[in-house]
Amino acid sequence: MSFAYIKGMTWGWVGHADTWDTPEAEHSMREMAKLGINWTAIAFQGLQSDPHATTIRFNEPPMVSDNEVTVAIDRAHAMGLKVCLKPVVNCADGTWRAHIDFPDDAQGNEPSWSAWFASYSEFILHYAHIAETTACEMFCIGCEMVAADRRANEWRSLIERVREVYHGPITYNCNHHQEEKVTWWDAVDLVSTSAYYPETEWKERVPVLRAFAQSVGKPVFFMEVGCPSRKGSAQKPYDWTHPGAVDLEEQAQFYQTMFDAMENESWFYGFMLWDWPSRLYPREEAAHNRDYCMYGKPAEDIIRSFYASR
Repeated sequence: MSFAYIKGMTWGWVGHADTWDTPEAEHSMREMAKLGINWTAIAFQGLQSDPHATTIRFNEPPMVSDNEVTVAIDRAHAMGLKVCLKPVVNCADGTWRAHIDFPDDAQGNEPSWSAWFASYSEFILHYAHIAETTACEMFCIGCEMVAADRRANEWRSLIERVREVYHGPITYNCNHHQEEKVTWWDAVDLVSTSAYYPETEWKERVPVLRAFAQSVGKPVFFMEVGCPSRKGSAQKPYDWTHPGAVDLEEQAQFYQTMFDAMENESWFYGFMLWDWPSRLYPREEAAHNRDYCMYGKPAEDIIRSFYASR
């Protein structure tokens, strides 16, 4: 399976109800397209109450509706962008999804992996059907499910079921430093990762990823990577709670370092950067914004220039 270089951006996270089918959302996507991107990951959440719950809710407030998802996909396609549809499960109590976990030998009425995967499969297959009917060019079956990664048989079974519904390429978005630990990469079409590596780690990590890509024999790209515009975030780009003050240059330097590190890696298929909200802050307020979005910040020009060079 052959893929062109992915010059992408993640749009819409986390998918709040009544925020995607709006003039503000259309404006946001149009401004995003000006970066010279060719892909967008349309990302949104389903919710379970806590990391040990086995019921996942979706397509109801406070989450986006199916209609809003379809509107976003159609809008991106109308702008000439390819779409990776990316439904992600979150915990309503704030626990990171990596900690969704159950005993491997759960008994009786205990919460179990089988009960959770039954609900998760319903969630994923629902959106796989939407991805098929809207002609999405890629579908992501999961994101940063570190504890669940070990359940290879369940993931393989889910992928088989997704392929009955969706006929495009499938990826799974593992967490950084988990690339070599997932044992079922052969079941997907593309390998993707949340590559939130500290700025000082890129030189040592790239050779490891290069060797990993050679061993897995699949296209590899970064489904998530980015850095908040905050002092100290370049060393903790994964930490959205980091309390640093606004630092636009630190964000810009992170991107420059990463692009320089990945520029000549022939095995690498590109980026789906993190992230671009459905409602942008006013451009004139960019100098005071501490979030991942690079709209109106120095990093925006670095990204646009790099994408133009690919």
